[in-house]
Amino acid sequence: MKVASSAALATLTVSVQEINADPLLQLIVKVASPLQLTVNKSKKATLSLELVSGTKLAQRNAIVRCLCGMGLHNALDGSPSALLGGHSAVVHSSPSHSIAIASITSWMSVADHSKTESSLDSLLKQVDAHLETRAFLIPSASMTVADIDMAALFLKKCTADELSSYANVQRWLRVVSAGLSKHDIKLPDKLATVPALSPPIFFYGTEEVEMPKKSRAPQGNANKGNQANTGNQGQRQAKKQQQKQPQQNQKKQQQQQQQASTFDVSALDIRVGKILKVWPHPDAEKLFCEEIDVGEEKPRQIASGLRPFYKDEELLNRRVVVLCNLKSRKLVGFPSHGMVLCASNADHTNVETMEPPANAKIGERLEFEGISGDPEPENKVAKKKIFESVAPDLKTNSEGVCEWKGAMSKTSDGPIKASKGMPHAQVA
Repeated sequence: MKVASSAALATLTVSVQEINADPLLQLIVKVASPLQLTVNKSKKATLSLELVSGTKLAQRNAIVRCLCGMGLHNALDGSPSALLGGHSAVVHSSPSHSIAIASITSWMSVADHSKTESSLDSLLKQVDAHLETRAFLIPSASMTVADIDMAALFLKKCTADELSSYANVQRWLRVVSAGLSKHDIKLPDKLATVPALSPPIFFYGTEEVEMPKKSRAPQGNANKGNQANTGNQGQRQAKKQQQKQPQQNQKKQQQQQQQASTFDVSALDIRVGKILKVWPHPDAEKLFCEEIDVGEEKPRQIASGLRPFYKDEELLNRRVVVLCNLKSRKLVGFPSHGMVLCASNADHTNVETMEPPANAKIGERLEFEGISGDPEPENKVAKKKIFESVAPDLKTNSEGVCEWKGAMSKTSDGPIKASKGMPHAQVA
């Protein structure tokens, strides 16, 4: 039985309906000490949090981060929960921890704003690519509040067929679901028909996974006994098909990898650009909104996750390198058409924009030594996951110069390089 303390650090007021629909709030209430957190639940309560200091919060995401951080003296960000990835207690002592906390805030904002989106296909693709080399959304040894919010969003709004196309997302959803189930908190089960990746496998190429077709019983004037036999036969056929499914999926993945390997960096339309305008995204703490001249009639609008690394005045009029043949998509409501290429270290705590040489012309297309070819259209880049297959080999060398499989980048005035010369970095 929970006993609330009169000296509790915080009092959470929440309606029964809201907490029953929110797995993250359920988890916080279950793992928080009743000596630190008093919970008032009623049918018509309005969500709010009052700290012992008298501070009051009414916004759900702010309440969650407060409870997981300083609101309860970081008790929920230590072992075993670490709901902020263990970053809150040291956020002021290291830039990497500050960036991690900012990333959590951004992911939670994305989850909140995406609740009203009619389709999450674009977001699923981004998250799947993000999870190719990560266990969780931010650097963490276990799931954080960001993982729980995003997982709940996908499992609530996406069908099993939609999720089946994204192997990295499937693996991550299983881990998050398992973590919540330890506390008797269940997310919608939409992964039962999807074969598990065990052990976790990171791979490129996540086209649609073939699902077993429903068997159809033969029609005719059969008697009831024959109908029963036919039904049993159909069940056996369906079971056989399900048993074959993992092999089919593995074969499908191999085919996708082989198809992806036929593309090289020439399939990408990478151009020299200049940032003409830049401003903070109003609803995403991690994003800048930009207008970039890439040699077209009108500047392109692009959103970049550079706010943890640059000030807006540092980006204004900066010459950059832009991947242009990406389909336009909304990032937290902002229509973004392209990507500013940057170099980053392994844990993404250090990021530098890729910089073209001084005399390279705006709109000039980047090439690589010994590799030629026309860029693929946007729809093909998206459908065939071309960028995802090519990007792992797009890196800087020991001098910070961009290369692809050892082939040096080139413009009319020389190669592109990381703005501060970051060596041996991933470029994306």
